[in-house]
Amino acid sequence: MRHVKIAIEHWPVAGEFRIAKSSLKEITVVTTIIKEDDHMGRGECRPYMKYGESAQSVVAQIKNVQTQIENGLNINELQNLLPSGAARNAVDCALWDLKAKKSGNTISQLLGLPAPLPRLTAFTLSIDSPRNMQKAALNAKAYPLLKIKIGGPEGLISCLAVMEARPDAQLIIDANEALSPSDIAGFQAALKDMPVIMIEQPLSRDHFASIPNTPKALPIFCADESLHVATDLERLWEAGYRAVNVKLDKCGGLTEGLELMRAAKAKGFIIMAGCMVGTSLAMAPMMMLESYADYIDLDGALLLAKDRRDGIIYEGAYVHPASRALWG
Repeated sequence: MRHVKIAIEHWPVAGEFRIAKSSLKEITVVTTIIKEDDHMGRGECRPYMKYGESAQSVVAQIKNVQTQIENGLNINELQNLLPSGAARNAVDCALWDLKAKKSGNTISQLLGLPAPLPRLTAFTLSIDSPRNMQKAALNAKAYPLLKIKIGGPEGLISCLAVMEARPDAQLIIDANEALSPSDIAGFQAALKDMPVIMIEQPLSRDHFASIPNTPKALPIFCADESLHVATDLERLWEAGYRAVNVKLDKCGGLTEGLELMRAAKAKGFIIMAGCMVGTSLAMAPMMMLESYADYIDLDGALLLAKDRRDGIIYEGAYVHPASRALWG
């Protein structure tokens, strides 16, 4: 017989983390622990208000299926029991962790994937004045790949300021839905010859009509808030997106994350393995899928004031796979 424990946890952010339309000094996560005999599996999720989630709603979703989990629910059955989103992510990852601990195999062995390797991760600069973002970029000189958060068309000034301070760095510009269709041309004209890998989610998640999709249009555009599951990919490709940011809290766990990455790769998308701000327990499952990712953006634990015991090791700009003491 299994036992399920669900907890709401609060973790302080290092300073303040600002993106378009919101700022954070603390994050709230929900953890699920599944115990069976002498083994324990754990999963963490970050409920996201913009997707209609709260810590309380996620806990309620998990409690609604708690009896099934305790009676032996398996990973495949879970996919039809809960919708994509944070709640399913926490349970899915806990079940995978439990399966690994019970079998003595690693997650990569269970999935038939290569053992994960350390990868270069992007490091995120939150919204601030151009001068302060320049300083932040210089302080992050260990990171050759920077993600710059912007809150509107004025963010282009900050992007140019960061590039002036860090000509050695490549950039991902993340608008978090803060641009309008009329802003797109200005960004492309200013950045087409710059070391900008992509512009992430420039438009509202429901806006699919104004992404330039000519073959040589640079920088390319990356879908984040517009992408949740594999069935979203066709519409995104037709809209002009050529990269996707896969996050387990959006798609609903490691199981769907793997299927989504495989489908995105087959379609021709550039894939970024992303995360919400969270502890190492939330970063660990996505590292199992690093072999599918062209870029890694798993700095969520670095943005916290403290992390979990046995947290993921960050060595310079590289993020390492989790120890089995943490997950998997």
